[in-house]
Amino acid sequence: MRVGLIPRLVAGCTVLLSLCFTSAAMSDTPPAVSPEGLHLVKTPGIAVVYVKPGASLKAYDKFAILDCPVTFKEGWQREMQDDYDNPISDEQLTRIEGELSAEFKKVFVSELEAGGFQLSTTAAPDVLVLRPAIINLTIAAPENMADPSEQVFATSAGQMTLYLELYDSVTSELLARVIDPEAASDYGAFAWQSGVDNYAAADAIMKKWSDTLRKYMEAARNAAGAG
Repeated sequence: MRVGLIPRLVAGCTVLLSLCFTSAAMSDTPPAVSPEGLHLVKTPGIAVVYVKPGASLKAYDKFAILDCPVTFKEGWQREMQDDYDNPISDEQLTRIEGELSAEFKKVFVSELEAGGFQLSTTAAPDVLVLRPAIINLTIAAPENMADPSEQVFATSAGQMTLYLELYDSVTSELLARVIDPEAASDYGAFAWQSGVDNYAAADAIMKKWSDTLRKYMEAARNAAGAG
């Protein structure tokens, strides 16, 4: 990125400041227009998509991706302690957030590169900036670090919500916003959960998100080529 691009995007709107709009957008009747003037567009397979009128992804065959902040659902740590007698330390919380953030970036870079899109570190007219966050993360049965031998059970690994903004790398113009809550597969019965199982479930959700973005970018690229 050119000097100053990432700081401007980060300073423009933090995830925490976006949560009020996110709550409204996830309601039964999300606002038709976002505070920035993006318009709500019905998109199969994605809960909420806002797009700048006239915006298109056809110009972008490269991408840059910012670090993905991760935040747990409010009260999750206390719930694990009070309801399940599974104390989650602040250190464990920070570790999970860091590992999931790194995995998110790895999954998205791998998927988009597989589609022929090149990762870039320089702003250019053909570079799309991805500004992701994972919010409302819930792990149904995290490993009990106080007693690693204890088996934990759940009917699903948990859930999390993607908050993704797409920017033009040259102008820093906000082109689109995606908000999509996803839950891990329901086993239909209680099953033993391990840390490996939880991360595999998170991977499956992130691959679904990255695959969807890749397909939309491919469709825009193909349309540009046909034109």
